Order: sequence, then structure tokens, then C-alpha cells
Amino acid sequence: DQMSYSTKEITVDKTCKTFTVNLTHSGSLAKTVMGHNWVLAKEADAQPVATDGIGAGIDKNYLKDGDARVIAHTKVIGAGEKDSVTFDVSKLNAAEKYAFFCTFPGHISMMKGAIVLK
Repeated sequence: DQMSYSTKEITVDKTCKTFTVNLTHSGSLAKTVMGHNWVLAKEADAQPVATDGIGAGIDKNYLKDGDARVIAHTKVIGAGEKDSVTFDVSKLNAAEKYAFFCTFPGHISMMKGAIVLK
């Protein structure tokens, strides 16, 4: 319930074919009160994705339907829940900056980090 991920940077080896992120909600509040997800997009798209997702609501994981800017995402989870997502590393470009973030309303200000392709 501290509105933070356990890391601010994830390094992905560009020779990997796929990469999996496991998200665990270690807090005690329900997803409707303090839900969290993990979303991957280009750094420049992070805030617009989160802003556009607010209108989608919790049932759509605070993500606009068919948002092509979203590379990968988990569902919104609450206390004690877990989710994971695996994405194709070839979708990432080493010359681009990527961010991971939570799209629950208001969380992106504290819940964000960088994906670094090496």
C-alpha cells in the first residue's frame, strides 16, 4: 500500500527472446481502493497512456481498449494477489527509452521506473 514497486529499473538482455514480469501486491487493501498494475510503454507515452486509461475504469485495468502504445501489461491486482506478463523482447528498440508504470488513477507519479535494453 506504499505506492511503490520494489525496483526503479529493470535491465533486459537484448538477446532474450521473451521477458516475464511477476507482480505481487504486498499491501492489505483491495484493488478497488489501492490496486496496482504493471504497464510497459515508451517513456514518452507513459503519462498519456495513464491519463487515457482513467476513463476505461478498473474493469479494463485502467487501459484504453486497443491502446497500441501499450507494449505489455498485467491486470490490476489488490492485496495478496499476483499476476504476470511475458512480452517479446524484439518489440523493444535499444535506441528508445521505455517506462513501466501503474495506471491506477494517480499512481504513476510514484509508481514508475525504466526498462533498459542491454
